[in-house]
Amino acid sequence: MNDLQKYLVEEAIEDFEQGRLSRRDALRMIAGITGAAMAAQMLEARAQQPALKSGYSPARSPYSVPASDISVVARAVPFQGGDGQLRGYIARPAKEGRYPVVLVCHENRGLTPHIEDVTRRLAKAGYVGMAVDLLSREGGTAKHDYEAIPGLLSKAPPERHVQDFASGLAFAKSQSYARPDRVGMTGFCFGGGVTWRVAAGVPELRAAVPFYGTPVQAAEAPKIKAAVLAIYAERDQRINAGIPAIEEAMKANGKTYRKIIYKDSDHAFHNDTGERYNPATAKAAWDEALDWFDKYLKT
Repeated sequence: MNDLQKYLVEEAIEDFEQGRLSRRDALRMIAGITGAAMAAQMLEARAQQPALKSGYSPARSPYSVPASDISVVARAVPFQGGDGQLRGYIARPAKEGRYPVVLVCHENRGLTPHIEDVTRRLAKAGYVGMAVDLLSREGGTAKHDYEAIPGLLSKAPPERHVQDFASGLAFAKSQSYARPDRVGMTGFCFGGGVTWRVAAGVPELRAAVPFYGTPVQAAEAPKIKAAVLAIYAERDQRINAGIPAIEEAMKANGKTYRKIIYKDSDHAFHNDTGERYNPATAKAAWDEALDWFDKYLKT
């Protein structure tokens, strides 16, 4: 398995162990990546199925921007990829002008309404937000069952994800309201890992803010041109185990790098549609992300 496939499997197991997935759904998700036999082996040590949490009602982020907000213009867009048409979602300030571009990579559930909201939040902050649906070739996120999406994402090599974002960037830069010389990227969970890989594969990036994402291998660090702000959660030990190696590699190669580990916070704390949402931490992290983009993309 490559690093992103391993991430998707480990997250499904963790969600099962902590009661966010039933055994059936966890098996289905893992089997889409590893095959049914190996999926069963990975879960068979768990004799008792944890009880699913119920009654959860997420709080909405104070930064949430509805599609009806007249200060932004947002729409789903088709655009040309390297081997066919892709899909995405673009948002910009309604006020006339030219704005830096920030690419947005979704979690392991595809281009959801939450990620569209995050893209509009960037527009509200003075950017052209450009999200890419990494399931475009499979018909788009909306075509697939929720539990099947991680397996579908894992079947594509990381290089395809990088190329799709390069194509999304080319489309965004071609818009009259975009500043093609000011480009950044952010992503969450699986999308944080993709953000690291785009930073290593697309030298035009000036700034990157991966949220709790699996970093690239240390040998890839020299390729990164972007100033990286890596955001982590204290309780997210699975992802945090990779911090020392990438931190050492970034420093050894003279890269602009900063990390923040938020105390008393879990993986996926920024997603206000999920049960691990932490309002205070999410607000603090988003403020830091915007400050980072302002520093490297607006000056």
